[in-house]
Amino acid sequence: PGAGRTAPVTSRPPLQGLRVLALSQFGAGPFGTTVLADLGADVIKIEDPAGGGDVARYVPPYAEDGDSLYFQSFNRGKRSITLDLRHPEGQRIFHDLVRVSHAVYNNVRGDQPEKLGLTYRALGGVNPAIVCCSLSGFGTSGPRAAEPGYDYLIQGYAGYMAITGEPDGPPGKCGVSIIDFAGGYASMLGLMVGWGDAQRTGVGRDVDVSLLDTAVSMLSYFATWTLNRDWEPARVEDSGHQTLVPSQNFRTRDGWIVVFCAKEKFWRSLVEALGLPHLATDPRFATFTDRLEHKRELLAILKPRFLARTTGEWLDALRGRVPCAPVNSVRQALDDEQVRHREMILDVQHPVFGLIRQVASPIKTEGAVRQPAPAPRLGEHTDAVLRELLGPMPEKDPDGKWAVNQWLKKA
Repeated sequence: PGAGRTAPVTSRPPLQGLRVLALSQFGAGPFGTTVLADLGADVIKIEDPAGGGDVARYVPPYAEDGDSLYFQSFNRGKRSITLDLRHPEGQRIFHDLVRVSHAVYNNVRGDQPEKLGLTYRALGGVNPAIVCCSLSGFGTSGPRAAEPGYDYLIQGYAGYMAITGEPDGPPGKCGVSIIDFAGGYASMLGLMVGWGDAQRTGVGRDVDVSLLDTAVSMLSYFATWTLNRDWEPARVEDSGHQTLVPSQNFRTRDGWIVVFCAKEKFWRSLVEALGLPHLATDPRFATFTDRLEHKRELLAILKPRFLARTTGEWLDALRGRVPCAPVNSVRQALDDEQVRHREMILDVQHPVFGLIRQVASPIKTEGAVRQPAPAPRLGEHTDAVLRELLGPMPEKDPDGKWAVNQWLKKA
C-alpha cells in the first residue's frame, strides 16, 4: 500500500493456493511445514506405507494406534497420503502430483534426494517451476552428506554443548530441540524464496539447507570473535553472558531471576533499584569493560542482595527499568499473561485424544489458520487427494487397494 493507505482486511489465508508435497518425518521437517500449513498452504504429507509412515507416530509417551501427541505437535492441518516411491507406479503418481504442485520438500539424509528423485534435476522436466527443498543433517554435499543428522548430534558438532552448562559441569545441550526448529524455519524461508523466484520467472530450483549449516550460522558473533581474535568461548557461571556484566541468572529467596544489562543505563537503574547507587560511580564498574574485568568482585556484592528478596519482589522492583524475567517452568511459561494475550495456545479437536491444546504459530497475520484440523491418520487423504488433483479413479479392487495401473491409463 502507498502512503496513507492500509492493507485490506481479509480472512483469506495468505498462503492459500500454495501446494507442497512433503516427504519428511520426525521433528525438523514437519515442524517447518507446519508453519506453512498454519498460514493456509496445502501441505500433502507423503508417507511410506511399508514403514508405517512417519516414525513420530510412535514416539512415546501418549502414543496409540499409529498416532501420538508428539506426532500431533508437528503435523496439524496437513493431509496424508501413502505412496511407495521405490515402486515405478508410485513414482509415476508422484510425478503427476509434482505437475500440480509448487514445491517438493524433504528432510531425508543428504545423499538420498538424488537417489529418490527429489531434486530439480529429476523433477524440473516434470514441472519447470517446481522448487525442490531439502533439509538434512549435513547437506547434500561434503564428507558427511550420507550420515544421519539429529539435533543432539549437531549441538555437539557445532560447539553448542561446549558452551552450555556450568563451568565445572559436563557439556550440556539446550533443553529444547533448538537446531531442529531453527532448521525447520530456515528451510521454510529457503522454500519461500525459491517459490517467490519461480513465481516471477517460471523456473524452479534446488534449495539445500542443513542442520549443521544452520547451527554454525547461529554462532554469529561467537564465530566472528573466534575467527578474528585470540578468543575462546567457555561455559559461564549462572548462564551468564560471555562479555556483558551483569547479564545472567541470580538466585533469589524463592527461585531465580534473569537480569540483562545490555546498556549502561540499565546498569545504573539496576544498582539504584538494588539500593546500591554508589556502585554506579565505582571506577571498578564504570563501563562494560571495567565490569567484565572486575566481574568476580561485582558478583560478590550483587548475589547476596538478590538472595534477600523473592523473585516476584525483584520483578516488581525492576520491570520497566531493567530487562529482567523469571526463570519459569514450562507450565508457568505456557500460563504467562503475555503468551495468553498473544493467543499462543490453540485448541485442536482430535477424534481419539479429544481436545488437544497446542502452541500456535508465532507469525501473526490476517487470515492465519486458528482452527486447524488435527494431524492426519496414516494415508487418511490418499483417495481424496488423488481424486481432487489427478482426476477420477476406478472402483477399488476386492482387496481394498486401488487398481493403480488401470487408473493411470485413464488419468
